[in-house]
Amino acid sequence: MATEGNLEAPTRHPLDWKNSDFYNEEKCFTELERIFDICHGCRRCVSLCGAFPTLFDLVDESTTMEVDGVDKKDYWKVIDQCYMCDLCYMTKCPYTPPHEWNLDFPHTMLRAKAIKFSKGEVGAAEKFLASTDVHGQFAGIPVVVQVANAVNRTKTMRNLMESVAGVDKDAWLPSLATKKFRSGTPEAKATVVKDGEKTPGKVAIFSTCYINYNEPGIGLDLLKILDHNDIPYVLVEKEKCCGMPKLELGDLESVEASKNANIPVLAKYARDGFAILAAVPSCALMFKQEIPLMFPDEGDVQLVKQSMWDPFEYFMARKRDGLLKTEFPTSLGNVSYQIPCHGRVQNIGRKTEEMLKMIPGTTINTIERCSGHAGTFGVKKAYHQTAMKIGKPVFKAMATMKDGARPDFISSDCPLGGHHIAQGFEVNGLGAPTLQHPLSLVARAYGLKQGE
Repeated sequence: MATEGNLEAPTRHPLDWKNSDFYNEEKCFTELERIFDICHGCRRCVSLCGAFPTLFDLVDESTTMEVDGVDKKDYWKVIDQCYMCDLCYMTKCPYTPPHEWNLDFPHTMLRAKAIKFSKGEVGAAEKFLASTDVHGQFAGIPVVVQVANAVNRTKTMRNLMESVAGVDKDAWLPSLATKKFRSGTPEAKATVVKDGEKTPGKVAIFSTCYINYNEPGIGLDLLKILDHNDIPYVLVEKEKCCGMPKLELGDLESVEASKNANIPVLAKYARDGFAILAAVPSCALMFKQEIPLMFPDEGDVQLVKQSMWDPFEYFMARKRDGLLKTEFPTSLGNVSYQIPCHGRVQNIGRKTEEMLKMIPGTTINTIERCSGHAGTFGVKKAYHQTAMKIGKPVFKAMATMKDGARPDFISSDCPLGGHHIAQGFEVNGLGAPTLQHPLSLVARAYGLKQGE
């Protein structure tokens, strides 16, 4: 008889995505039925996202009130609600490996999404939304950017985007930057490499699409913090999208193409003793988990995995090495901070919170729950309202500090999640605290953002 629950940390199996059986829909749906039956008997993940309530409603409304009464065509309703935040796997499910039931809900959803993609059933609009390097090709051209940003904010264009591309007319969308992060970033001030026991003393920056094309200020604040702490840095020679938007779509061959472009470049820095930093949690997670699981036998992939750091993971390790400056002349007041899902899945602990709590005169209200945004999921017309509903408990929890005061800042390591939270504040009438990325908050606390 199977044991109830897991006493060991969940562990992931490699993704056998090049095996022809991986794309066998009948076998996939047999596994889905097995997993759904276990989930139906447990139901502890009901509050995490839309996938589980959808599944349980289908079961409860079926003729048998069991999974065998659900039409398998309706399985897609569950699959489409999963955006692979991994919270069920990492925080709730008692039956993940090494438990004998070997339940991996997100990666089974990924398998189904890959089957759907391979059948040509993913539309052009969804493919375009997941093509971040295509969106960003116009960033850095001031006249084009100004026109594009202005047009994208008009009611007419938003209505058109909703009808043609399926982008909800009310969802927040990022603007293009007038200057890309990778264009003309300052050279590092420090030249002396001080390795610590736990940390390399030099850093290579993987910019990420979002910071490069949309919010370069976050990346510049990261560079200011590195300069302040006398850490030499370089930007990686060249980069493509990490592949996360394509992964979420089930387009695994495009993920492989991104891997083939990025890994040889990043591996050079890893071999040269650099810590590789990516300031967007989803991008760091791709190199730490998803790509290594897709390519478990490739040495360079595993090497990059070992050299990839979340910025705050790196800074707190640097502190343990006695090589991080801990004097902060500027207090931040009240900060409501959300830990994003892909930050939690990295298994690094609450490193951002640890650093924010070092700042004198600063109170941190930490919320450990999904914002609901989930990459392109939160902007799609079919799911935007669901995303806002998932995020509502987060918005409300962040709106009030533990002593009843209002926050001065709201923050999340995920830039898109942060803007989703800010929109949630606006929609729900919860006030308008300043949205700042944690890196920008730390730069402010160090006194590095003069003039603001």
